[in-house]
Amino acid sequence: MSNRNTIIGLILIFAIFIAYSYFMSPSKKEVEIQRRKSDSIAASIEQKRVDAIANIARQKAIEEASHKKEPGAIGKPYDSVDEARVINRERLGSFAGSGVAGKDHYTIENDVLKIHISAKGGKIDYVELKKYKTWNNKPLVLMDNDSLHFGLSFFTNNRLINTDQLNFKPHWISPNTEGKNEMSVNGKDSLQFSMRLYADASDSSFDPDKYIEFVYTLRAGQYMVGYKINFSGMSKVIDPGTKFMVLNWNTNLKQLEKSLKMERMSSTVYYKYYEDKVDYIRETKDEEKYLKNDRVQWIGFKQEFFTSTLIAGNGEYFSDPRMRTLTMNRNHGYLKSMYAEVGLPYSLDNTKVIPMSFYFGPNKFYLLRSYKLDLERQIPLGWSFFLMAWINIYAVIPVFSFFGTLNWNYGIIILILTVLLKIVLFPIAYKTYKSTARMRVLKPDIEALNSKYPKKEDAMKLQQATMELYKRAGVNPMAGCIPMLLQMPILFAMFRFFPSSIELRQQPFLWAHDLSSYDAIWTFPNGFSLPWYGDHVSLFALLMTISSIIYTRINDQMMGSTQKQMPGMKTMMYLMPLMFLFWFNDYSSGLSYYYLLANIFTFAQMYLIRATIDEKKLRIQIEANKKKPVKKSGFQKRLEGMAKQQGYPVRKK
Repeated sequence: MSNRNTIIGLILIFAIFIAYSYFMSPSKKEVEIQRRKSDSIAASIEQKRVDAIANIARQKAIEEASHKKEPGAIGKPYDSVDEARVINRERLGSFAGSGVAGKDHYTIENDVLKIHISAKGGKIDYVELKKYKTWNNKPLVLMDNDSLHFGLSFFTNNRLINTDQLNFKPHWISPNTEGKNEMSVNGKDSLQFSMRLYADASDSSFDPDKYIEFVYTLRAGQYMVGYKINFSGMSKVIDPGTKFMVLNWNTNLKQLEKSLKMERMSSTVYYKYYEDKVDYIRETKDEEKYLKNDRVQWIGFKQEFFTSTLIAGNGEYFSDPRMRTLTMNRNHGYLKSMYAEVGLPYSLDNTKVIPMSFYFGPNKFYLLRSYKLDLERQIPLGWSFFLMAWINIYAVIPVFSFFGTLNWNYGIIILILTVLLKIVLFPIAYKTYKSTARMRVLKPDIEALNSKYPKKEDAMKLQQATMELYKRAGVNPMAGCIPMLLQMPILFAMFRFFPSSIELRQQPFLWAHDLSSYDAIWTFPNGFSLPWYGDHVSLFALLMTISSIIYTRINDQMMGSTQKQMPGMKTMMYLMPLMFLFWFNDYSSGLSYYYLLANIFTFAQMYLIRATIDEKKLRIQIEANKKKPVKKSGFQKRLEGMAKQQGYPVRKK
């Protein structure tokens, strides 16, 4: 019976993986449809890259033209305004009048966001999340003008134009905001404000009917900012062969959390394929991805607990995205440099609108999911394995959300979560400990076999005799492993959830000031740091390691006979907790606290269940099993039946 249960358990586990792979994989028909779609759009998308190749050849000449002066005037300022206009005319063509960018800023804000929009480039160059602070209690600024480049590139009169450095003029759309530099919205209202880049008229003045407009829409209480680009009267200004605009976005992510190392390990570029899956650049390496002939719906510069995401409008997409991350190891206060370049489909209509939006805000699961754009996939919840994701989505996050609304301390909430999980897993734990008790009862028999076969060359005989003993006693040595295997997804789900849970951010408990970061009780002096460990001692990580060693010791005593047969396994079991000490010293103290609680409750369960199991009765039952004839499993009977049909002799015991 026990052999059959083992086989059934293993088959079910493999069946789950196979079924998941089967149902999650696209069918041949879906693959063919996707291929045809890609082929059908490849020709039109490639036109944008043709323009981009020309950009490279022209860029150097354009930059040289921008600094061109008469002989003897190199390094000197322009002698007159007229000379400046001539140089700008060579460099910027129809946008020469906007060649000198202004320094004005315009502020729009609601109760959660404060945004600065610059006359230089007409872009958002400052984003502050008003309800959050950095780890050192400063205003939480996602982006600022010190490190931001955002502009639209296109050709006009054989010149490459980038709006990032040009002068935009403000245009007030919402009532009662005319002429204001600072605008706010509250209640259920919204406001619109735009910046316009005007083309020149024939007399070098601005043509009020020819402009590129960046329109920003901000609603009360929202982290989502509407953003659209309007083209008015541009059909004769922008080169007629233009089918794609190029949007460039480059920014350096600022350090917002205490652990620079962990925040860097959590920061990268996420993107969602148009009407398809979400993907990302690996956090642990610098990489560039060019998705030629592909379309994406959004691109996010994701940090540990916050994200800045550019989203294409409904039914729109970004084509041929090029994305890159670069770790800024020598720049204190910065994490990584993020870069994205995308193509925006463009037509020669006299009036053209490209709708988009920005999300500047926290990585809160329910908030991101409410937009129905798969933005929540930027939170690492173990999406690669469905069981981990389900555990976090349907168990852990609801518990955190419910008790969080009651304003309970998150240290108490983690305690409640641990208790609930232990209650759910109690039947599995009981089965595990009962199997361990049976193995412990067999310890004298195992030791007798060890004495009978002491030599190394008798290892195979010892193994066969041991398995025969298990079979006669009705004990399955794997019975305790399968329940433990079923608990592994929960352990891994917690490992993914706690370091990325914004609910724990800056939440104190006991000596820990921030459960989302490490709890340093002592920092090494004079900048000293131990390799792979760090420059501080995290108390929760230390306590978790000690409790794991104690658990290993108790388990070793309970399974001593088995460990004698596998001394290498015993050494590994003691090394693992020590490795955890190095791994978890920089991790979320909430994660170490959870594992500490899990170990403590495991001790309590162990002694409680052990008190309810009568080992004398187990011994009597095992001795009775030894006297019974060994019953063949159904699987073994079928194998023997197949052997008889093939004419093979069947060995009888």
